[in-house]
Amino acid sequence: MKKLELLNLTKSFSNFKALSNVSIELLSGETHALMGENGAGKTTLIKVLAGILKPDQMIMKIDNNIQNIYSSIQSKNLGFNFIHQELNIVSYLSVAENMFLNHPYPKKYKTIIDWNKIYKLSSNALEELGVTHIDVKKKCAKLSTGDQMLVKIASCLIKTDTTPTLYVFDEPTAALTLQESEKLFKVINNLKKRGAIILYVSHRMNEILEISDKVTVLRDGIKVLTDKTSELSKEKIIRSMVGKDLSDNFPERTGNINENIVIDVNNVHTKNIRNINFKIKAGEVLGIAGLSNSGQREIFNMLMGVDNIAKGKISFMDQKYEPTSPSDAWKKLISFVPRERRKEALMLKMSVKSNTTTPHYSKLSKFFFLANKQQENLITNNYSKKVQLKYENMNQSIYQLSGGNQQKVVFSRALASNPKLLLLDEPTRGVDVGAKLDIYNLIIQLTKNGCGIVLNSSDLSEIMGMCDKILILKDHEQYKILENFKINSQDVLANFYESKKQ
Repeated sequence: MKKLELLNLTKSFSNFKALSNVSIELLSGETHALMGENGAGKTTLIKVLAGILKPDQMIMKIDNNIQNIYSSIQSKNLGFNFIHQELNIVSYLSVAENMFLNHPYPKKYKTIIDWNKIYKLSSNALEELGVTHIDVKKKCAKLSTGDQMLVKIASCLIKTDTTPTLYVFDEPTAALTLQESEKLFKVINNLKKRGAIILYVSHRMNEILEISDKVTVLRDGIKVLTDKTSELSKEKIIRSMVGKDLSDNFPERTGNINENIVIDVNNVHTKNIRNINFKIKAGEVLGIAGLSNSGQREIFNMLMGVDNIAKGKISFMDQKYEPTSPSDAWKKLISFVPRERRKEALMLKMSVKSNTTTPHYSKLSKFFFLANKQQENLITNNYSKKVQLKYENMNQSIYQLSGGNQQKVVFSRALASNPKLLLLDEPTRGVDVGAKLDIYNLIIQLTKNGCGIVLNSSDLSEIMGMCDKILILKDHEQYKILENFKINSQDVLANFYESKKQ
């Protein structure tokens, strides 16, 4: 395959036009970046290529020959491979079994599954990615999120044929460390050298500028830009995405903190973390930072009542705090935005309204069991506007929304409880530059209203730009708390790698 053309691609959902006469040319040996705000049409375009959605109109040409693609089988037969930001890992299966979910099992004597060959092909694919620490016989449930993403990426590298083809990467580095991302970029370059076509979707501007050859920008379902990356600047791309210039700086947030203590964590130990000590004042943002899997997730498990406190104590709003479950934490006005929205936060077959209001059902009920539909509608409308959600109507299925708009629904639900403490675990993962600014402004508004914030992010600039203090974790133990105004990003990184406490 030397050239793939999509001509006049149009797709509507009821009265909402997701894509309108979009044409794009993808060439062999190139990485073509696809960018746009959440809801711009990127996900719809990918689903058309995957055969999941049938377009209203489109001509698709491969090497000038017209092709049809109305099913996932047709897509696969054309040699299209997809690496999505949502993992869709089957946790009880092994690494090798997950890697072969979309490949035919090799067989001996045409009847017996050749497990040795499966393990060998799986290991070879991981090695091509530079991964040698993952046992292909191990259950995927025991892997970290980053390792699970590496498994999904490697599954597309299994050598079942040698024909150069199309690889679609949809936010592939969202769950990867910097080192893992660099390995992925090397693999992409190797695929390019073999003549593969790469369609790369990401909100990370530095990645796009580093690895892409061309960039196409969608805005509101319309193609507004296609150009060589070498001819583009970060500012021009952003302007094309959002229709205006955006400052690189984070929103100003001076004067939001008062002296009232929202939460006081005193020498807390759980089965997974040790020596956790911090206080958060009303209007204050505490950042959580450290190398991957240093205990960040366990902090949230402690605060949400998932992990029991083995030692120490927590005071929340001047009261002893010992949550027994996440629902207990929610009732006490602690809200949580988890990193894995599809696994941990959303009911994909249910509506925007149901996903927004279900955690608050007891407050919205009449006579303990009858839903107050008027209040449900009011809350959904109000908080959807606050997060600037792009959707058709409140009864639209969550599954039909883009990943970024799904994240906004999670935010809307969290804000609907009027929390005193908001826990944010990678809140801007898979979110475009415009939506990031919306989220940052939401955080600022919450701090002005006296809400305390705990923010975990693998984006160091986000930690530096949004947090008043930074808690450094190392080996599941609190290492140090840094005052943000006294430090820079180099200081934070240096603390990640220090071997002794000062």
